[in-house]
Amino acid sequence: MSKPVTDLIHHPYQPPAGFSAPQPGVFKASTVIFPDTAALRARDWRHKNGYTYGLHGTPTTFLLEERIATLEGGLQCILVPSGLASIANVGMALLKAGDEVLLPDNVYGPSRALAEGEFKGWGITHQLYDPLKPADLEARIGPHTKLVWLEAPGSVTMEFPDLPALVRICRRQGVTCALDNTWGAGLAFSAFDLAPGSGETLAADISVHALTKYPSGGGDILMGSIVTRDEKLHQRLKLTHMRVGWGVGGNDAEAVLRSLPSLALRYRAHDESARRLARWCAGRDEVVQVLQPALEGAPGHEHWQALCGRDGLAAGLFSIVLHERYSAAQVDAFCDALKLFRLGYSWGGPVSLVVPYDIPSMRSAQLGTWKHKGVLVRFSVGLEATEDLQADLEQALTALHRPG
Repeated sequence: MSKPVTDLIHHPYQPPAGFSAPQPGVFKASTVIFPDTAALRARDWRHKNGYTYGLHGTPTTFLLEERIATLEGGLQCILVPSGLASIANVGMALLKAGDEVLLPDNVYGPSRALAEGEFKGWGITHQLYDPLKPADLEARIGPHTKLVWLEAPGSVTMEFPDLPALVRICRRQGVTCALDNTWGAGLAFSAFDLAPGSGETLAADISVHALTKYPSGGGDILMGSIVTRDEKLHQRLKLTHMRVGWGVGGNDAEAVLRSLPSLALRYRAHDESARRLARWCAGRDEVVQVLQPALEGAPGHEHWQALCGRDGLAAGLFSIVLHERYSAAQVDAFCDALKLFRLGYSWGGPVSLVVPYDIPSMRSAQLGTWKHKGVLVRFSVGLEATEDLQADLEQALTALHRPG
């Protein structure tokens, strides 16, 4: 007869099958138990025909992968520990020494840092291109170009490019294109249907998504996804995923699964509030320009409207460029004076956030994509009452007029 300590580990009881509830079960594992050696040898982690090890998936992560693939209009999905990890996984899988990657000048800052750091050290070169000038991208693609990154809209400055034109250029040149679709969240537009209603099949090859943002919705999860529609490309990305050892925790996957049913409702609420506040800011004397793709006159507004529709969605982000008469110290005082908008990076959660940026240091002087002299401030609009957020902005703007 076994000792109690052994029975606690090898207890024979198994709960009956057939349990069903609105939320899926949470499976957490590094080790996966096989029923016999035949099963151990037969299971293939690459095609989800069974479970082999925690890094390669559990019922919980498989379920989240399938739902994210459906959200984005893809067929395959890989989960990684952050949005930046999804960008890194793509680059590591598709680039080698002697290759080149092209990045938009308004690329997500850590993506550019990765190209300037690790990739450069591995013998991988990069160029920046003007995302609002498709001809500039086409001119820069050369024999060593193996990957083009797209963003819609651009990071912080919010320019919305002509995505169909950029993708067509990549198609003609035979270059893989990957889209950071975090802002669109699979709701504003589909990375795999960039010419909706036209009959043309036009798609990015890869869509990466920081699930940290809108899918999580709580500001408390770090996770990313890589979605594709091509099995061969998916397997290439997945082999790198395996070799690097990316993994996500079962409780984090559970949290995203729990948030997904309310994603569309939350996204629309963020969007509506952000647009109201952006329009209000546009009427302020302190503001030179409001950067939000759905606002007429914003850079690339016509491209957003063509892709997302006149009444389309546009997330909960906007930036303002303050008049150059205000010093950086005065702008900092404005940000510090905000009470509901908290100072913090990221977006997509319930709490509104604000960050001032030194854009000239983030953009290529040679390309000249940034022409303003005033300081830019980015807002992530949360789920607070819009009226309260507007009042917060109004009271904080008085700090701009103090000597500084």
